[in-house]
Amino acid sequence: MPFSSLTDPVDIARAQAALDAAWDKIRPGLDEGQDLERERQRLAYIVANLVMIAIDDEDLTRRALEKFRAHA
Repeated sequence: MPFSSLTDPVDIARAQAALDAAWDKIRPGLDEGQDLERERQRLAYIVANLVMIAIDDEDLTRRALEKFRAHA
């Protein structure tokens, strides 16, 4: 579970919101042949690692998108 390291309900909610927002931007650009669940899981781990350093939800989403795309 990517968010299992988060204990604060606010952080968990922020992480989930950022994951959903980032996934909405990433998903249309992925090929049907890709393992979509694996890619979403990878994004979730990225979000979980960034949640403590992000300024707000938008910053968290932006950072997650950048990191996901940089390691595609």
